[in-house]
Amino acid sequence: MLYCKKLYICKGKLLLTTKFFPMKRLLTAAILLITLIGCTEHIDTSARYVFEGKTIMQYLEEKDYYSEYVRLLGKVPVSPYSQTTLKQLLSARGHYTVFAPSNDAIQSYLDSLCRKGIITEPSWEGFTEVSTLDSIEKVIVFNSVLDSGDQYAYDISDFPANEHEFGLANMNNRKLRVFYGTHDLDSISIDGVATISKKNRGIMLTNGYVHQVEGVVAPSDGRLGDFMRMWAKQPGSGYCVMSRLLLACHMEDTLNAYRDETWEYLYQTNQVKNLPNHTSVGQAGTIPRHRYYGFTLFAETDRFWEETLGKPVEEITVKDVCDYLRESRLFDYIDGTLYDDDYTNEMNVLNQFVTYHLLPQRIGREKLVIHYNELGYNYSSAKGPTIPIMDYYQTMGLPRMLKTYESLESNGIYLNRFPILRNGRGQFGPTKLNINDYHESGMFFRIKGSSSTPTENEGIRILTSTEAGTDASNIANAIVYPIEQLLVCTENVCNTMSSQRIRFDACCTMPEMMNNDIRQQRAYYAYGAPNVRAIPTNYPYLDGVEIREGTLFYYLQGYMSGYHNLQGDEFNIIGRYDFTMQLPPVPRAGQYEIRFGVATGSRVRSMAQVYFGTTRDRMPAAGIPMDLRMGGLEKRMESVTVPSNVGWEADTDDEEYNDRVTKAMRTKGFMKAPYAWTNANGGGSPVRTFHYMSRRIIINTFLQPYQNYYIRFQSVLDAEAKEFYMDYFEYVAKEVYDNPEESEDIW
Repeated sequence: MLYCKKLYICKGKLLLTTKFFPMKRLLTAAILLITLIGCTEHIDTSARYVFEGKTIMQYLEEKDYYSEYVRLLGKVPVSPYSQTTLKQLLSARGHYTVFAPSNDAIQSYLDSLCRKGIITEPSWEGFTEVSTLDSIEKVIVFNSVLDSGDQYAYDISDFPANEHEFGLANMNNRKLRVFYGTHDLDSISIDGVATISKKNRGIMLTNGYVHQVEGVVAPSDGRLGDFMRMWAKQPGSGYCVMSRLLLACHMEDTLNAYRDETWEYLYQTNQVKNLPNHTSVGQAGTIPRHRYYGFTLFAETDRFWEETLGKPVEEITVKDVCDYLRESRLFDYIDGTLYDDDYTNEMNVLNQFVTYHLLPQRIGREKLVIHYNELGYNYSSAKGPTIPIMDYYQTMGLPRMLKTYESLESNGIYLNRFPILRNGRGQFGPTKLNINDYHESGMFFRIKGSSSTPTENEGIRILTSTEAGTDASNIANAIVYPIEQLLVCTENVCNTMSSQRIRFDACCTMPEMMNNDIRQQRAYYAYGAPNVRAIPTNYPYLDGVEIREGTLFYYLQGYMSGYHNLQGDEFNIIGRYDFTMQLPPVPRAGQYEIRFGVATGSRVRSMAQVYFGTTRDRMPAAGIPMDLRMGGLEKRMESVTVPSNVGWEADTDDEEYNDRVTKAMRTKGFMKAPYAWTNANGGGSPVRTFHYMSRRIIINTFLQPYQNYYIRFQSVLDAEAKEFYMDYFEYVAKEVYDNPEESEDIW
């Protein structure tokens, strides 16, 4: 191995970059090292970051101040099914990130356990039960280690942004967050409680990194429902009022769901298996080890409620909030809204309010808006957002849709933000301002119906814990994000959302993909080939998807592989497939097109009959079978390519001509791909420029809000190896796709 280090300034912090270079890259690395020496950057010559040619365990065993930690590593096995200890693991080859607690840190942890009454004295002799001792020992060692598999371990310079999670869970299957000091930018802590030593950090060993921590990393095992019970009694928690509202709706048991133990048993007893090698990628489809449940809660802080209701938090009651919601008249537009005391009814005003704050998937801050290959964005350098990126999720309770959003101009992540974009249409069209860069204009859509504030379309900014003065980092099955504006699915939100194109990744409809770290998991990624995951057919792993026998259900993450897909991933379903999935609700009643993104670059695509309706088991066919082999200029089959009659033509400088091409393609159920993302890491060509990328108009029908719809795809080819491609959907209301004054933009 050849390695080099350099110091540079990033995010206001002095950071050290360390990279390992395999021997086959020796010459390239040597040239790079010479180049670095010739640069104006400061080369680290101190002993602080000296490479230690030892394993992690050899290094730890040499330091007396790690003696307690070393003892525990030699005692705790890696799993109940193995005799291998953590000590043996960290002595072997690999890429491990270790947050190593010193003896003083472990003693402080024992002191805290004694103060809580968990042990009788602040020492190992204070444990009265062996099971409690075993549990605490596992807490200390499992939470301290991240196993990166074949990928790089985390040096300080590789840590995520403030309050973001590591892309990889620790050995306790918990995601850890990083907090940077507000004033001391070199101060870093894990989960806000375990401060990393400024002296002993970034210690590079042959099998990873060691970062000494001055406190034990010990996330609570408490679930969201448990925290609600606790916070409801603690006015200083920051979420006292929201907790009382959730408890009034009797949601605590639902919010305590953590893990599917049936799946655990089936996985551990090998009754669910990996899928065979994917036909074109050549990798086996690995099934998830766990089936976790998770939640995301966007919560108005107690400070908001005190200012809104004019009372101290101790005096605010559930009735106070219900009265405020009733008097606001924001829910009157929903037929059947109830103002009684049955808060468990999803039509009750309080239930409607509370459940719109909840998503049934645990989403880390770095994934609230997924940046990858949007136009102009470079994930490798991650200098910040470019064009607006948004996702849409179905909330809990009454079926509704919530939008997450971030752009260059937004200065943060927002909920339900509706700016007017410079999209080459309307006032930004060729005959007026003629701007078509898809950035925010500084203006927002006018209010359409009742709203919480006159500026509601500017959206609700998701605060950091530091900004709000709250924290909820230690919840096992959830993340709580503070907000300081009223979050309501108002009439204006529904009307404005439906007046724009709604594009959502297929993963958004499947909470299990996020809860189990399948979606956008890049930590284990092998450069040059996609990461292939799979969902079994003999167990309902995806609650909203029914996968029938004979279906091989793969998920491909093509990070850095030049995939043309939205967010760089796709589902690839193989065989004589037949599956049904639940789609999210539409914002308001109206005529909609449902579109489906298609890539025909592969020669083994298939044909599928589409069915659509409101009942999962009885749905009518939606048109003729969809031929996924048909692109804009050609139909690609295994042994032959023939011209298509779709009418695809590359865009020109003549907008009127381009619109005529679009209209001609639409008559055949086709549209060009969007201009918003590229075939690479933000720097490639927009996917709209590729004739084998398209959108299919698969359904045009009248849809109702607050209604779940189902779509079924069934193979019509008698072939085992054909692939069904699934990437994203679009809901597009008639006022968008058939607007006589302003035609739909190319983005």
